[in-house]
Amino acid sequence: MIRVVSTLMAAFTALFMASAALAQSGPLRIEITEGVIEPLPFAVPDFIAESAGAQEWGERLARVVSDDLTGTGLFREVPPTAYISRPASFAAPVQFPDWKAINAQALVLGAVSLSGEQITVKFRVYDVFSGAELGKGLQFNGTTDSWRRVAHKIADQVYSRITGETGYFDSRVVFVSETGPKDDRKKRLAIMDYDGANVQFLTGSEAIVLAPRFSPTGDRVLYTSYATGAPRIHVLDVGNTRARILEQAPGTQSFSPRFSPDGRSIVFSLAQGANTDIFRMEVASSTMTRLTNTPAIETSPSFSPDGRQIVFESDRSGSQQIYIMSASGGDAQRISFGEGRYGSPVWSPRGDKIAFTKQSKGRFHIGVMRVNGSEERLLTASFLDESPTWAPNGRVIMFTRETQGASGSASLYSVDVSGRNLKRIPTPGGGSDPSWGPLQ
Repeated sequence: MIRVVSTLMAAFTALFMASAALAQSGPLRIEITEGVIEPLPFAVPDFIAESAGAQEWGERLARVVSDDLTGTGLFREVPPTAYISRPASFAAPVQFPDWKAINAQALVLGAVSLSGEQITVKFRVYDVFSGAELGKGLQFNGTTDSWRRVAHKIADQVYSRITGETGYFDSRVVFVSETGPKDDRKKRLAIMDYDGANVQFLTGSEAIVLAPRFSPTGDRVLYTSYATGAPRIHVLDVGNTRARILEQAPGTQSFSPRFSPDGRSIVFSLAQGANTDIFRMEVASSTMTRLTNTPAIETSPSFSPDGRQIVFESDRSGSQQIYIMSASGGDAQRISFGEGRYGSPVWSPRGDKIAFTKQSKGRFHIGVMRVNGSEERLLTASFLDESPTWAPNGRVIMFTRETQGASGSASLYSVDVSGRNLKRIPTPGGGSDPSWGPLQ
């Protein structure tokens, strides 16, 4: 359903499962849970240079803001070649008829000044057809090295004011960077902006690494490494890239770690012999608690946002399915009952859905379902889609897609929860096992 408040949103046309209510005045607010909409036309002229040397930064800032908004599939930029006029200064009155004439229904105006390596950026957002400013203008300060973060913050504000949702542009993704042929693939941890920019490597390629997972505050990363020959869980400080091995019993293998919402504990799988169960560990004391105790293979645990429950995959029923249990262990309830095998469940940060990987009829899918297993919906289909991770606002899912054949490679893709706007995320070389971090 889409609920619209403000004259700006009269242009949104719902194609299915949508309704709209239009008010005569008041701030814009859209709540989107389902449906496909016609993208909203918007304009973002180059930010006005208010000091010497700032023009280049004004152009860059406007392009990133535009790319962020357009990339959601909810917005469509009116090309600058269509502009009738451009703002002479940030303080000048807005010529709304000129923007109405080219059907720009939202207008983002900004200005930037430069002092040495410091930049100051201010912006405003307007409903063109009502002539009203949406919210209050804001100012961000940063350095020339952090200008992209400033642009992402502005885009987050614009997105939030028009959709009523929290943005997700000022966030990072940790993933496994892959290089080399398929039979000799090198894997190392890397971190990047949500859109693939500013890639930095966190580990070398000496050992295979798998399944990195951000901490709730984005300052640490859990991952599995084969540096000692067997899979063991490491925790890495993102700021200084120092890693340490978490304790485990001799003769065991640990993998699939994930932080609790408060960051004080982790859940993970521990294999000993042919048995694999889920354990919980307090990070400060390394105290371990066994949460499952069955002959089945049980793995890929993920906390609910309130930390009270854990979703995981298990073959205790004879095939790979999804279960939910208390965060302290005990009885588990199966929630997946469709045709095929289910795995890699991840709880949405909103708490309302669980993303998963499904294998059925020779195809892999990324899907979502309610926490009680209802309303299952498959968002993708390919030779191999796996490892879903949620955007901080719970509206977009990033995942791994691998191509078929001896020369096949893995890449990162994203899709929104309605199945729209499937797109590839650029990475240097291959990419897999993404984990989307919190807003910075």
